Amino acid sequence: MAAATDTPKKGPRKVAVLGPIPHDHVVTHRGEVFDKYGCVLYTAAALSSLLDPDDVVIPVVHVRQKDEGPIKEILGKFGNVDLSMIRSHTDRGDVVELTFVDQNVRNESQTGFMHPIMPDDIAPVIDADAFVCVPITDYEVPSRTLAFLRQFGKGTIMLDGHGPTVSLSPGGIRMPRLWIDRDTWLPNIDILKLNLEEAGCSWFPPPGGDPALLGAPLPVEQLPEFAAHCISKGVKAVCVTLDEGGCAVYFNGEGGELEEHLVPRIPIDEVVDTTGCGDSFAAGMAFGHLLTGDFVAAVRYGNAMGAQRASGSDLSVYRDFAATTAQIEAAYGAVVG
Repeated sequence: MAAATDTPKKGPRKVAVLGPIPHDHVVTHRGEVFDKYGCVLYTAAALSSLLDPDDVVIPVVHVRQKDEGPIKEILGKFGNVDLSMIRSHTDRGDVVELTFVDQNVRNESQTGFMHPIMPDDIAPVIDADAFVCVPITDYEVPSRTLAFLRQFGKGTIMLDGHGPTVSLSPGGIRMPRLWIDRDTWLPNIDILKLNLEEAGCSWFPPPGGDPALLGAPLPVEQLPEFAAHCISKGVKAVCVTLDEGGCAVYFNGEGGELEEHLVPRIPIDEVVDTTGCGDSFAAGMAFGHLLTGDFVAAVRYGNAMGAQRASGSDLSVYRDFAATTAQIEAAYGAVVG
């Protein structure tokens, strides 16, 4: 069994989700074109499906006034989602164009920009059991907001590394960004989730190396060194998704030694739409850790929710706790172990 660092929560649970709900214009690798909302929408819907009816999911997000009604109508169908922190008083929200080259590679541009989520925005939910931060651009969930959560909150803080490793160039082109100030963020993160490209934007050990390799996907053999550094700065677990290879999760075991666990993906019959898979994975991992306190079990729930998201194009793809647990047991033999 993987090391459990926290005692699983009992009774009703509260999970806050911080990030944007962008208006996405999507062109799939098959040439299909459609508009929809994304990011926090996927995370909140996936969490809602897994949690009990008396639990609560609270999206904390700024949106455009024209989008507030449609977004609340979509999430209002989930009975345990609190809509009170979806606010449009700034009339600023993300607008993103996504053009997929293949099912895993896409070109991105951004023409609308959410107001950053600041400490005052999350003060009303500071008592949450978990904070799932899924920014898509570097400014959306600032480091000072994570520091506020660490100082005044009691819940587990998960950060998706997509946010701090993506910035905007003139013209709104979304570009990789080196996470140079990484070590000022890490003490305020419990679970750090990235993919190999984001890890490559986050690892540049001294004395430095080939500038051409900065921001390139991090070689898998360097992941333990990168994870050990993050954990030495206060992170409890580092999870790196590996596309077809599933994901790798790192944490210190009971004896203080670094453990590496490679968790295979859950296969699906057909990949329909990968938009939001990372956001869904974050939901599953946050839920799994909240439920079990076990990082490997958390990754298995993350893999399950990512697989469910990829198997369809709408929010009805998410299964409830019993069905998701059965999916995990069919793939791995057990939730934990």
